Amino acid sequence: MGPGGLLGWQWLALPVLLGAAWGLGSLLGWATRRALGRLAARTAARWDDELLHQLRRQLTAIWALAIAWGAEPWLDLGKAADDRVEHLLRAGAWFVVFWGLAAAAGVGFQAAGRAPWARQNPGFAGLLPLGRQIARLVLLGLGLVAVLNELGFQVASLLAGLGIGGLALALAAQKTVEHLFGSIAIGVDQPFRVGDLVAIEGVTGTVEAIGMRSTRVRTLDRTLVSFPNGKLAEARTECISARDRIRLWTNLDLSYATSAEQLRRVLAEVEAELRAHPRIGPEAVLVRLAEFKDSSLRVEVMAWFLTTDWDEFTAIRQALLLRFMEIVERAGTSFAFPTRTIHLVRER
Repeated sequence: MGPGGLLGWQWLALPVLLGAAWGLGSLLGWATRRALGRLAARTAARWDDELLHQLRRQLTAIWALAIAWGAEPWLDLGKAADDRVEHLLRAGAWFVVFWGLAAAAGVGFQAAGRAPWARQNPGFAGLLPLGRQIARLVLLGLGLVAVLNELGFQVASLLAGLGIGGLALALAAQKTVEHLFGSIAIGVDQPFRVGDLVAIEGVTGTVEAIGMRSTRVRTLDRTLVSFPNGKLAEARTECISARDRIRLWTNLDLSYATSAEQLRRVLAEVEAELRAHPRIGPEAVLVRLAEFKDSSLRVEVMAWFLTTDWDEFTAIRQALLLRFMEIVERAGTSFAFPTRTIHLVRER
């Protein structure tokens, strides 16, 4: 009789049984992978090949556990020892199952990152690595709970303790959690993407990176401004890159020496010049005498152009402003400049 109420030959047979189970499990796992690999090779998808590669150790382990489970009654261990071994085998089975699910979740997130919708939604795709880590941690945590429960530990007390500790951690890290959920909200709602030109709280620049805690914007002065995601999710953001056309809005201040006939000619020719442009938008073209300023007649000009390229728009604007100057010159008038007339009265 050996320790633990087992005979000596039973103690010697246990490691032999486990070694044989592992060897046969490796062989059966290899055969299973070969058979499933032939099926996976017939598909054009990559995820099934990656899944088989990731599950190679889990297949070996589950076959080894199944063989050990089937061979364990031959040892005739007795009621108490038999229960202990079965609990260990079930705990190992739970661990392997959740281990495999965590590996499968990783493959699933990798496949999602290669999908066409992920390329079309880079902000949401940027959250996939975080989702992958969270899914793996959750599955491994559930597996640990199942294993501990099978081994006879008081899981309810352990979870209660973890809940109190988690609450304390959440209170201490509430700002970090706020920014984390803010990044998730930005990724799902996508008010902007990496590379977009945005205006946020008076800062205009290009979105350079959307991180887990903050979003970094490269300004026109080439400085880098970081916005916490928790605050950014609630802030008013303007995505300039999302516009489908660009507006030209300018004022032509003409001299008060301009006659009514000259003014009508300027208004008509400026409007005709805008309407003749090949990139003019379908919206109304506005060329109107707006108001009588202190030293000028203000003509308001507004139109939309079908371009989203700022460099192209600035070239269009420059060409049009030069044409407006020519129109004003041909009309025989001129632009105004700030003037003030002072009347001096001599007292008698």
